Amino acid sequence: MIVKQRKVPIVIHKLEALLRRLPPGHPKRPIISDHLARRMAGYKGELALDYHLKFLHKKNFHILHDLRLKDGDYFFQIDTLILSPSYILILEVKNISGTLVFDHNFTQLIRVSGEKEEGFPDPILQVERQGTQLQEWLSNHKLPKVPIERLVIISNPNTVIKNTLLKLDPATAKHVIHSANLPSKIKRYEKKHAIEQLNPQQLKKLSRKLVNSHIPDDPQILQKFQLSSKEILTGVVCPECFMLPMHRMNAKWVCTKCGSFSKDAHVAAIMDYKLLFGLLITNCQLRSFLHLPSISVSTRILQSMNLASTGTYRNRTYVMKIED
Repeated sequence: MIVKQRKVPIVIHKLEALLRRLPPGHPKRPIISDHLARRMAGYKGELALDYHLKFLHKKNFHILHDLRLKDGDYFFQIDTLILSPSYILILEVKNISGTLVFDHNFTQLIRVSGEKEEGFPDPILQVERQGTQLQEWLSNHKLPKVPIERLVIISNPNTVIKNTLLKLDPATAKHVIHSANLPSKIKRYEKKHAIEQLNPQQLKKLSRKLVNSHIPDDPQILQKFQLSSKEILTGVVCPECFMLPMHRMNAKWVCTKCGSFSKDAHVAAIMDYKLLFGLLITNCQLRSFLHLPSISVSTRILQSMNLASTGTYRNRTYVMKIED
């Protein structure tokens, strides 16, 4: 049973909005594009895992995706968490192609693709740390102690897994598998942890506590890439030819390049504003970002959104929601 669904990470939406709003020749576009490609690859790897999770027909499994919890002053994120009455399983998903070499002498992961080598942090170390943090989190919240298993899932079936030793290292064999092997690995865990630790009520309580404790990651994307608001292109993007900006004429948005028009093209622009600048907006800020001709037009758009607001008429601030 999936208790917390997997969603497209908000950082992907923010990176896409940032690329839409940066000038074509901006020097940081390649860095941002690479960052987006990596995040998209990670998300696609997690989606590929979902196919194999469908084979877990047992109703007493509770599956939570993209869980982010606070451990003291720090946060830790778990790609997928599987709760059973007898144990907990942490899954760290990696979607990396080529040949993966686990170097246990220097605790790093090396990806070999052709003649190119690239280093990554050791995911075995990463998932072990997640297990320790989760155990501490359970203890701090006075929740039952349950055995915790950890797995690194390689979602690409063509990826070759090796290590630097002459024979397969036990740590690699124990903790790293291709996603297709997950159902059989879980069967082994079921035999290993045969004693029930949580009754149905306790399992449901733990699941609910984890979901309620989830703190979504909401990075300040301009700060992350050291960009100023002045570098962001404003205006409404044409949904047909992607020219920017469209012009407001007779209650419609008109593209001067391709001649198309739209009544609601501003909705996507407002979403970009939310992703890049946050959920608070004034009439003046909306008017400036959309290139609106008058205060009255801006006011009508804000009123049509049925937003909560604070402040008086002159300095009123509207509160938007990211889900809108």
